[in-house]
Formats: sequence, structure tokens, C-alpha cells
Amino acid sequence: MTTGATVWLTGLPSAGKTTIAYELAGRLGAQGHRVEVLDGDEIREFISAGLGFSREDRHTNVQRIGFLAELLARNGVMALVPVIAPYADSREGVRKRHQDSGAPYIEVHVATPVEVCSVRDVKGLYAKQAAGELSGLTGVDDPYEEPESPDLRIESQHQTVQESAAAVHGLLTERGLA
Repeated sequence: MTTGATVWLTGLPSAGKTTIAYELAGRLGAQGHRVEVLDGDEIREFISAGLGFSREDRHTNVQRIGFLAELLARNGVMALVPVIAPYADSREGVRKRHQDSGAPYIEVHVATPVEVCSVRDVKGLYAKQAAGELSGLTGVDDPYEEPESPDLRIESQHQTVQESAAAVHGLLTERGLA
């Protein structure tokens, strides 16, 4: 049986979280790990439908994702979780859930600056916010509380997706999880 773990990738919209997660999933899958990517957009559509973007709803969404990730991790699946998760207390709740169950948890801060994210603007959110069509954009007009001591900090603007995934994989290997 392979060891499960949660790799929580937090960062601003368009930071590169999901792209890195899928690259890492490919590497882990090739090694024979069972891997699931819990994409924040898919979770919102299927598990957190009806939740908005208030602080309370964002917290609820993150706790639901954390529950799923911990469930997968303690059952031998590598759960890769690319979600914004803007609030430190929400992320801390997820970390505590993992600690309580003994499931390994790795927090990765994809620390791409807002200026780079707004140029990437994968979903057009920054453009909509700038045009006044959207409010509450994390890191622009809604807070993002950066992790103070993540297990790994990635500056995706300075390296390729492959290099970013390799850095996470290296940490997993160092900790005996990959």
C-alpha cells in the first residue's frame, strides 16, 4: 500500500496552483501512487454549490475540501489540493484535522505576485475586477493572508511548471512520502 498525504497548494488566482498540481500528479502517478487532484473550481461546482464568497462561505468551502483531502490521505491516496484558501485560520483548521488523524500534510505557498497573476489572468478575473464587473477578488479587493511558515514556498514566475512540481516532489521524497 502506498502512503497517502495531502499537498495543499495555496496562492492567489492564476498563481499556477492547478497547473503545478497536475504536473505533480503525473509524476506521482508514474511512480505508482494513487493520486487525486481536488481542484477548487470543481469542488465549488459539485460539493460547495450554493456557497458564495463571503469569509464564512470561503471558510466552509476550505473545511469541506480539507475533510475530503484528509479522508483520501489517510486511505493511501496522494490528495493534491490547488485552492486559494485565503484565510490562515481556515488553513490551520485543515492542518489540525490532518494532525489529529495522523495523515501527512504539506502546505505549499505558490507565492506568485499579484502583478504576475493579473497578467496571466487565466480565467479573466483580474480583467473583470478592473472593469468593475467583479468585486471580492482575492489579493486585489479581498484579503489573502500569506502562509507564515509553509513547508515550501514556490515563486512560479522564476521557474518552469516542471521545476515547481519537481520542488514539491523533492520535499515529498525527503519526507518519505514519494
